[in-house]
Amino acid sequence: MLRPRTPIKTALANASDGQSVVLSGWVRNKRVSKNIGFLELNDGSMLANLQLVFPKDGIGPEAAEPVDKGAAVRVEGRFTPSKGKGQAWELQVDAIKVVGACPEDYPLQTKRHSMEFLREKAHLRPRTRTFAATFRVRNALAMAIHNFFQERGFLWVHTPIIAASDCEGAGELFKITDLEGQDFFGSESFLTVSGQLNVEGFASAYTDVYTFGPTFRAENSNTARHASEFWMIEPEIAFADLDDLLVLAEDFIRSIANEVHERCAEDFAFFNKWIEKGVVEEVSTTLNKSFARMTYHEAMDVLVKSGKSFEYAVGEGAALQTEHERFLAEEYVKGPVFVTDYPTDQKAFYMRLSDDGSTVGATDLLVPRLGEIIGGSQREERLDVLTSELERRGMETAPYWWYQELRRYGSTPHAGFGLGFERMLMYLTGVKNIRDAIPYPRTPGQALF
Repeated sequence: MLRPRTPIKTALANASDGQSVVLSGWVRNKRVSKNIGFLELNDGSMLANLQLVFPKDGIGPEAAEPVDKGAAVRVEGRFTPSKGKGQAWELQVDAIKVVGACPEDYPLQTKRHSMEFLREKAHLRPRTRTFAATFRVRNALAMAIHNFFQERGFLWVHTPIIAASDCEGAGELFKITDLEGQDFFGSESFLTVSGQLNVEGFASAYTDVYTFGPTFRAENSNTARHASEFWMIEPEIAFADLDDLLVLAEDFIRSIANEVHERCAEDFAFFNKWIEKGVVEEVSTTLNKSFARMTYHEAMDVLVKSGKSFEYAVGEGAALQTEHERFLAEEYVKGPVFVTDYPTDQKAFYMRLSDDGSTVGATDLLVPRLGEIIGGSQREERLDVLTSELERRGMETAPYWWYQELRRYGSTPHAGFGLGFERMLMYLTGVKNIRDAIPYPRTPGQALF
């Protein structure tokens, strides 16, 4: 029996001089001389390693000598106040057992590796400091999201991964067939691009709901912000308009950021120093200000008058590109900004048509360094308008029969948004590429694991 064992973080929190403890983990570093040996142990419970000491008058440095970097070990020892800098305690080792040896061809022998190299070693990269910190924050961020909604009475709905229709109407779908290439479910079906349409049905019964799960896009895009598989958080609120949605979104972003900063202080100190200098203060400062608001028309006016030379053209009718979004958030507003009231043809069919007939009640939340992080809208609750919009766009109405039917039976004004989970993680940590914000990235031509 290998257990019981104590996580290193827990053991250190309760450490006292001379206290005996049994720990397990992986060797991160090794230094051995004829008089003393040192191993650094980590079990993933915290960023910092625990120093294991093998003095000559104890078990001896020869006990550490055959243990290689990367090996899994079990140790018994006693805490003593550390003589080294940056650590309060070290462990005087009384016994060590190698649970899993690690040969010299271990790919993480050196201390520094490129992000590109580590993407090819996605099964091993959680053992590096960068990715250990990233995935601890990812875990805490997921919990903060659930905490936010659960504390406010939202119902978590598991929406289908297999969908019968395209939520966005963009056609970037992975189609599902059997081995003979036939439609497995008797009609066309796809990996979902969003849980929004399905979760709207639950908003019509529970008022406040959300879905949090994987989504898929067959978009042949190799940018730092796009992946073929990613996670989305999509709340939907009934008896609500666009203004209600903006209030919810601002409260949501600020709340989850504050909670994760508090829970993962050690990891954020690492990001602050090594990944994006000053990222913690930047995010905290900007998110604790009221989020700015402007219409699409106002945003385009700002861009045109900015005098900046953009790669993509600006002006009424032009689509907001990442460079435009970042200018608005980073240079003009210097913080998060909601852009609302987009031209109808730039947004999805389900967004509520405004009284002017040319814009929809949509919003994108733009943040510094990243651009768009949230996309949402008030939904079109009027059956006749929704049907007319489907037909105007030349979309097949049959796959959306049930979605239209929701507008026949007790329809209400309602609204919702989608937050890209990995993009939020990138914003908080300063990680530059979405491939480094998800455990096993799926991108065009890339699915090794």
